[in-house]
Amino acid sequence: MAAKSFASRHRDSLRFLNGFLAGAVVGAAGAGLTALQLLRRRDGEPHESAEKVVLEQFGFPLTGTETRRYTNHALSYDQAKRVPRWVLEHISKDKIVGDADRKHCKFKPDPSVPSAFSALNEDYVGSGWSRGHMAPAGNNKFSSKAMAETFYLSNIVPQDFDNNSGYWNRIEMYCRELTERFEDVWIVSGPLTLPHTSDGKKTVSYQVIGEDNVAVPSHLYKVILARRSPESTEPLALGAFVVPNTAIGFQSQLTEFQVSLQDLEKMSGLVFFPRLDRTTNIRNICSVDTCKLLGFQEFTLYLSTRKIDGARSVARLEKVLETLKNSGVEPDDYFLSRYEKKLEELKAKEQVDPQRENLS
Repeated sequence: MAAKSFASRHRDSLRFLNGFLAGAVVGAAGAGLTALQLLRRRDGEPHESAEKVVLEQFGFPLTGTETRRYTNHALSYDQAKRVPRWVLEHISKDKIVGDADRKHCKFKPDPSVPSAFSALNEDYVGSGWSRGHMAPAGNNKFSSKAMAETFYLSNIVPQDFDNNSGYWNRIEMYCRELTERFEDVWIVSGPLTLPHTSDGKKTVSYQVIGEDNVAVPSHLYKVILARRSPESTEPLALGAFVVPNTAIGFQSQLTEFQVSLQDLEKMSGLVFFPRLDRTTNIRNICSVDTCKLLGFQEFTLYLSTRKIDGARSVARLEKVLETLKNSGVEPDDYFLSRYEKKLEELKAKEQVDPQRENLS
């Protein structure tokens, strides 16, 4: 009995002593950091170290690279360079058709990006560089909202004018063409600033434009992942491409710019499609599909056909046809039918306008 009483008093004394020591140390240390190191939880795990608590007291620096999600694309933003690090989108046959029209869209800062880190349209004006979409507007004709969101400057990089309207545009068109043969196409696009060699030394340098010092990339990349259908047992098709941010002629094939996914990951510091099982039989998209871009005649005819809708007068419409013929490309039946229909609309409009002026 006496032994039990002594043991009980001894435990009570230890609890009191531990409590007293803890209180004394906390008071001496102010924040009690040393006490946290000395005392242990009931489960035996140590409390957070004093160093960790001190480091986290006012928070870690924020990079702003968290994923931003929009209607049909997502991206990670580089606040220092004022351009996206990567932009992910999904396209299918039903997403690239619809009534959404880019003429109703305007380039503007992304409201989710703090103004201190955002590019502005003024940065691009007179810079010699175009505003290049990473997720293109043409991939979002199914939704006016989705298309308008692609005009946020968080989705834009300074791009060579000829590259933007030419080779890069042809790659985007090829991606849309893939939806004829694959139900689902995922695309990741973004800028790269790759080293160049001078005097035997590798150097990374890049131009910046505007008051906000928007970084001009040396290259652009695009990763394409395509699936026949959700039910298909066929291996996924994948391709990674790195294109210089310069004018590229029609002679260059897309396969000339193909790189391994692992090499692109080393260049970019990114891991693409991290949930993709790479142990399965993933096939090279250029072996499964054509990787063939539109040639000069097809591409010129396509652009000229698009210009028909933008013509606001008979004179401008006739200029579209004249320019096409001067390029050495003959209009096809589809172009001519669109041309004649637009010509009738513009003539009717020009006849009505003078009558309105006379009535007024």
